[in-house]
Parts: sequence; C-alpha cells; structure tokens
Amino acid sequence: MMDIIGLLLGLLLLWAFGIACLQALPSRMNRWTAAGGTTWMIGAGGMAGLFLATLWLRVLSLAGIRFSVVAITLPLLLATLALGGWAIYRSGIRGTLMASVREALGELSGRTLEGTGRILWRLLLAWLILRYAMLFSEVTTRPLFPWDAWTQWATKGRVWYELGRIVPFERADAWFAAGGSAYFDAGPHYPGTVGLIQVLSSNFLGRWDDTLMNLPFWMLSVAFVVAIFGALRAMEFSPLSALAGTWLIASLPLANTHVALAGYADLPLAMYFCAGILACLRWHKSREPGDAVLAVLLLAACPLLKIPGRIWALLALPALIVAWLPTRGPRIVAIGYAVAVFAFLLLAQTSPVIMGYHLHLDFSADWEALANSFLLYDNWHLLWYGTIAVALLGRRELLKPQVAPLTAVVVGGVIFLAFVLLFTNARDWVSDQSTVNRATLHMAPVVVVWMLVVFRAWARTLPTALPAPPVPMSLPAQGVIEPLSSLPATTPPPLIAP
Repeated sequence: MMDIIGLLLGLLLLWAFGIACLQALPSRMNRWTAAGGTTWMIGAGGMAGLFLATLWLRVLSLAGIRFSVVAITLPLLLATLALGGWAIYRSGIRGTLMASVREALGELSGRTLEGTGRILWRLLLAWLILRYAMLFSEVTTRPLFPWDAWTQWATKGRVWYELGRIVPFERADAWFAAGGSAYFDAGPHYPGTVGLIQVLSSNFLGRWDDTLMNLPFWMLSVAFVVAIFGALRAMEFSPLSALAGTWLIASLPLANTHVALAGYADLPLAMYFCAGILACLRWHKSREPGDAVLAVLLLAACPLLKIPGRIWALLALPALIVAWLPTRGPRIVAIGYAVAVFAFLLLAQTSPVIMGYHLHLDFSADWEALANSFLLYDNWHLLWYGTIAVALLGRRELLKPQVAPLTAVVVGGVIFLAFVLLFTNARDWVSDQSTVNRATLHMAPVVVVWMLVVFRAWARTLPTALPAPPVPMSLPAQGVIEPLSSLPATTPPPLIAP
C-alpha cells in the first residue's frame, strides 16, 4: 500500500512541479484570471512537469548519478517550492490564485448555466469522470499488453531502471560488435522518453511493476483533457461548447484504447503535438514570452517521443506563418507545401530512406483498408464523417484569420500521412491495420479542434434573427377609417423635371 501511495505522491509532485515552472515564466498578466486560464495552467502544467522530469533523468545519467527516489524527487521538490514561492512573491497571486481556482470549480459545476444547458453540462462532465475512472481501473489492473509496448518501449525502461542510468540500445550489428556494452530490442533507434516515463513511475513505486508503471499515461491524458478545455475557453468558446469539444476528443475510441493499453508513444505524441500547437496560437494572441517558452517545450517533446514527431513539431511553423501574415501567409504556406510535395516526388525516384521509411514512387494504395480504417471500423466512430461534413460546410471560412492557422496544420498533416501511407513501406502495414490508425492518432486531437473552429466560423455566417415584420400604418385616433376624399390631395411629381 505504501508503494502505491509513493507512486501517487510522486506523480502529484511532477504535476505541481510543472505548474510551478509555468507560473515562474515571465508574464505581463495574471495567467490564472483569463478565460480558461486556471484549467490551462493546471493541464499544461501536468504535461510540462512529466516531460521536464524525463529531461531531469537525462541530466542525472549524463552526470553519472544513479536513478533513485532521492535523486529524482528531492531536487524536483525543492525546485517546486522555490519556483512556486518566488512566483507568489513576485506577482502576489495568492489571493487571485485561490479566487481563480474557486471560479474554475464553480464553472465546472455548471452553475453559470441554466435549463437544458446545465443538464447537458452535467451529463458530459459525468461521462468524462466515469470514463476516466474506468480507464484508471484498466491501467492499474492490466499488465503490459500491446506487442510493441513490450518489445521496443518497455525494454528500455526495464534496463534503465535496473541499471539506474541510460545505456545505449543499438542495432543488431552494433550490438554484436559492442561485446556486452550495449543493448538491443525491436526498436533500438527509437527515442527513449516512454521508457524514461516508466523509469520515473518505477522509482516512485520502488520496484518494476509492468502494470502500475503505466499510471503516468493515465495522468497525462487527464492533464491533456483539462488543458484542452482551458485552451478552448481561451479561444472564446462558451463553457458548454468547450466541454463538448473536450468530450469529443476524450471519447475517441482509439485514444481510450491507448490509455487503457498504455505503453505506446502514439497517444503522448498526439497530446503534446496538439497542446504545442494550441500553445503557439496562444502565444501569437498574447505575445507573452512565457507562452512562447511553453510552446517550445511542448513541441520539443514530440521528436523525443517518436521519430515522426520531428515532422509533426515542424507543422507549428506553417501555423505561425499564417497567424502572423494573415494576408500573404496562406499563399506562402501553400507554395511551401507544393515545393515539399515536388521534392518528395523527386526523392522518391531514388528510393531514399527517411526516418526509417523507405520512400519510393510506387503508388499502390489499399483503398479498401483505408476506407475500413477511417469510415467503417469503430476506431474513430464518426470523426472523419464529421471532418468531411464540416470542411464542406465551412469551405469559405477555411482561410479566414481565425481558422487559417489550424487549417495549415491539418493540411500539412494530411500531406504527411498521405506520403507515409501511400508512398513508403508503411503502406504494407495498412492492410493489416497495424500502423494506419496509430499514425492518424497523432493528428486526431488537432483535427477535432479544427472542426470546432471551422463549425463556429460557419455558424457565425448564418442569419441570427428573422427580419422584423413591416410596421402597420397607424389609424386615426377615433379608430374610424376616413373616406378617400377626405385625405389631403397630393400632386404627383412630373415625369420630366422642368
């Protein structure tokens, strides 16, 4: 029992550490008092804290300090107290912080809504709470299950935990040549952040447990959902609309599966990518240096989680170009995408290997498998039907200033996935459904946010009220219609002016 308490306290420490780091960032305004500020700080703080802790493990390993509870938690605890205390002293947020938390809790209770809105709010909130309670029971009772999770991710975590430091994993030839100084698994060239997350939880727990070590994946999902609600509120969505959007993301079947069967890098990559893009747009709006630092931090997690994260993180650049240059930006990004597509087509003639994928211009798409994945199987429910419908409805709004940055991200993601699934060796994995859905999961949360923004932009173009009926002519005071002869005579104007 004490080991489980230690694990929970360790994860709470990481969450508090992340919030303290965000609050300590320079800012000209109080981040907690803005719309959605409290939930954004709490959610993004949890995500930042977990990633920063994995960076701290890398520092310990480089310094030759063995992983232990003291080496991990003591510096983080001191940093949390120091940063939190300095932030409170610098900005005097103690009173406003508690008021912001109370206001956020009041908003979460739905007391600002009435009638049907309050009922819908409480139903959605109850669904989210029940769903994450069920996912918690799955994560804490199901041993490490998925194939790749224990052949190329947890292998690194187990070795690094037992040795107390990060050691290299090499390909088969380098492994043989190393003579025992390197390790080998099914993905030796993959980044090790997932393994480091498992090292953190194992140290908090005090032992290697292939069930409880995955609890940080559940915590990360909760933090992401909270951050999404705050981001939507900051984008001027109403509380009910923001909660509905959060529910849409949290109810994606494949996302729920990746929480319950934790151990893959795909869902963490999707969450950090989405939060990083939203942080970029938040920075563009606020011009706060702290928001810029947070955006860089969240996007930096993407390539350290999975190799395709390098491309996903780069998609923040088109979003910022369009946001900063609303008139010329879409044209610049369109030209850049066209050049990238042309370059890929040229490279495909030489069969290069890019990020482990063999690229060759050999178009042989398995359209049936793709249609099954996106439109027929229950991996996504109605997500892609909704995407197509919203794109058609809001086609005239896609390049409007409030929508164009996310449109640039979605278009870039579609181009990237199209090349991976249609022109590389990954298309061999489309027919057996082993890669296509996991690769698509990386951009699914961003697509949901984009749908919400496009639909709102389209809805605003609809007439808000029926035209007022014509005002009837007033009758005489006596209420009697006078005869036509009694009305004053008028002379019609001449047809041709003199």
